[in-house]
Amino acid sequence: QVQLVESGGGLVQAGGSLRLSCAVSGRTFSSVTIGWFRQAPGKEREFVAAISSSGGSADFAASVKGRFTISRDYAKNTGYLQMNSLKPEDTAVYYCAGRSGVVVTTTRDTYNYWGQGTQVTVSS
Repeated sequence: QVQLVESGGGLVQAGGSLRLSCAVSGRTFSSVTIGWFRQAPGKEREFVAAISSSGGSADFAASVKGRFTISRDYAKNTGYLQMNSLKPEDTAVYYCAGRSGVVVTTTRDTYNYWGQGTQVTVSS
């Protein structure tokens, strides 16, 4: 069983930055592909970004490409989502997700493990 714990959410003004962290335990970190999803009130949970288990490939939603970056630290068993140039429409609960294997995927049902979520609020 894989446990994922997010942290780093908060309130920030438009144009600001936040870095979310996802601490992974319960499985070899290097075997887990990490994804980030978000859910705004009244909306479906949507893909944001993902990084492969090897760190060699990544994918981003069009809405965040060029503003968000994704990385992972194998020494700390932690994944990161760096969010820059934040906009009010980025406001949502952000979830870290994990799946076994090396392939980066963008759909929710391909991820087996989920964190509890962290709130990100961007004020205008």
